[in-house]
Amino acid sequence: MSLHASSPQGSSQGSPYGTPYGDGYAGAQDAYGQGAYGHDAYGAPGAYGAAEAFAEPVAPAPAPERQQPTEPEETPAEAPSRGGRVVGALTFLLPTALALALILRNIDDRQLWRDEHATWWASALSFHDLSLLIRSIDVVFTPYYVVMHGWVAVAGDSETALRIPGALAMAAAAGLLALLGRRLFTTQVGVLAGLAFAVVPVTTRYGQEVRPYAFAVAAVLLSTWLLVRALDQPSFKVWVAYTLSVPLIGWSHLASLAVLGAHLVMILLARRAGDRIVGWAYAAACTLGMCFVMPMAVSGSGQSGQIAWNNPGLKELTDFPSHLFGSWAVAVPVMALGLLGLCFAGRRAPVLFVWVALPPVATFVTAAQLHLFLPRYLLFTAPAWVLLGAVAVCRIAGPVAGAKAGTAAVARRGIGWVLVAAAVAGIAFQSLPGLRETRQNALGEPDFRGAARIVAADQRKGDGIVFNGAMSERRAIAYELRDDAGRPKDVLMYRTPQQRGSFDAAECPKPSSCLARTDRLWLVATTYDGDPYAGMAKPMRTALDRNFRVVRTKKLDHVQVLLLKRTGVADDGKEADDAGDRKVHT
Repeated sequence: MSLHASSPQGSSQGSPYGTPYGDGYAGAQDAYGQGAYGHDAYGAPGAYGAAEAFAEPVAPAPAPERQQPTEPEETPAEAPSRGGRVVGALTFLLPTALALALILRNIDDRQLWRDEHATWWASALSFHDLSLLIRSIDVVFTPYYVVMHGWVAVAGDSETALRIPGALAMAAAAGLLALLGRRLFTTQVGVLAGLAFAVVPVTTRYGQEVRPYAFAVAAVLLSTWLLVRALDQPSFKVWVAYTLSVPLIGWSHLASLAVLGAHLVMILLARRAGDRIVGWAYAAACTLGMCFVMPMAVSGSGQSGQIAWNNPGLKELTDFPSHLFGSWAVAVPVMALGLLGLCFAGRRAPVLFVWVALPPVATFVTAAQLHLFLPRYLLFTAPAWVLLGAVAVCRIAGPVAGAKAGTAAVARRGIGWVLVAAAVAGIAFQSLPGLRETRQNALGEPDFRGAARIVAADQRKGDGIVFNGAMSERRAIAYELRDDAGRPKDVLMYRTPQQRGSFDAAECPKPSSCLARTDRLWLVATTYDGDPYAGMAKPMRTALDRNFRVVRTKKLDHVQVLLLKRTGVADDGKEADDAGDRKVHT
C-alpha cells in the first residue's frame, strides 16, 4: 500500500513523502516554458510593431499528457470518508457494545485464579514495595501494575472492579478490529469481523481476566489501524500516534511485539508500490517507540526463570487452536474460513498471513529459550484469523479487495449483509458452550472462595491459619478474606512478601515456637494426592502432629480445609477435663 494511495490524483501539492509525484507534473517545463505559453505562442519581442502582428495566430502546442503518480495494484476499498463519520462510528460502536455486554454479564461469577491474585497483590502495593517486587519478578508487567494500582485506588478491589479495565480494553478491541477491517477491505468485512470477535469465547474469557492480555490485543489492533491509516492518509500526527502505539504493545506484553513483523510487510509492500520515504518513517517510528520498551525488556530477560516451567511439546502445539479460540467448535470454522480468506485478501494476504503465522511459529521454535509459547500470550493473533474469516464470507457478495471492492450491485450488497448476520449467528451458536465455560472457575483451580467461606463461618478470636501446597494458597486466602477484620492470623509467616520483595512470604524456621500461643488452627491445603500433609516441611509436620489433632475436614474442588485444635484443649477452648487429673470425692 502506498502512502499516497488515497491522495487525489488531481492534487497539485503532491504527497508529504513525495517521490511518486516526481519533480512536479510531467511535461511541466514544456507546458509553462517553451511550449504552450512560450515564445512560439505570442511571437518574438517587438512582434506588435511588425507586419506579421495580425497574422493568423499560432495555436498553442498541447501540453504533454501529465503522467499519473504510480499507484499500487490495489487501494483501500473504503476511504475514511466513504459512508461518512456516522458509518465509521457505528462500525466501531456495534461490536464494542456487543462485546462489552457479553463480558459484563455475570462478570463476578468466576473467582480469581492464581495469576489474577498476583495482579491484585501487586496493584495493592505501595510504589516503594512495587519497586522492590519488580526487581526480582514481573518487571515486564510494571506498566500494567501501575495502571491497576491507580484503578484500585479509585474503584476498589472487588472481582468486578478489578475486571472492568480488561473488559473495556477487550470491548474496544472488537471495535478496533471492525475499523481495521473496514479500512483494509469493506464495511461489511469490518462489521462482520468485529461482531464475530465479540462473540467468540476467548473475548469474554480474557475480557474478564485481571491480566494484561486484553490490553495487548487492543494495543496491537490500535497500532495496526494507525499504521494502515498512516499509509493511506500520511500526516505527521498519524505517524506520531503510531510511534506512541508501539510502546503500548510492548508494555502490555512483550510477545505481542511479534506483530511488528506484519507491520514490516506492509511497509515493504508500500515501498514496492512506489513510496520511498515510508521506510524511513517506519524505521524512525519503531526505533523511537522501542526505546521506551527495551529497558524493560532487558530487565525482564534476567527474570525469564519465572516462566521456565513452560516447555511446550507436540501436544501443546496441536491443542493451540482450541486454546486460542476457547473450543474446537469455534477454532475449526474460524481457521478454515481464515485460510480460505487468504485467497481473496489480495495484497493484504501477506500481511495477515505473517500476523497469524509468525508469532506462534517463532515462539514455539524458541520455546526452550524464551518460554513464550502460550495461547494467552498469543491472543493477539486471534483477531487476524477472524478478519480473514470475514473476508471469505463477504467475498460471496462481491469483491472485498482491490479497486472493485465494495462496488457490487445493491442487491448483492443486501445479500452481503444477510451473510454478515448469518455468520455472526453461526459463530455465536458455536460459541455458546465455550461462553458458559468461561464463566466457570478455571480448570484445575482450587475453590478458594469456598474455602474462605468455611473459615469465615466458624472462625474465632485467636485462630491461626497455615497453608500447604503449590497453588499460592496464602495469597488467595488473603484476597478472599481481605475485608474480614477478624480473619485468622497467619501464624507461620516469618517475613512478609513486601519485606522479601516477592509474591511469597518466608515461613517460620521454628514452627513449634510460632504455634505455641495458638489453640485453634486452620489448614488450607491444595495437594494433588488428597493428603493435606503431603510435601509439607518436616519441622512443620512434626509440630502439627505433636501439638494438634484434626477435628474437622472439608473437601472442595482441589482444596481441603482442616480445623485443628491443640491436644488437651476442649472444643470450647478450655483445658480438657482429663480423668487422671480430677480429684476423687467420697
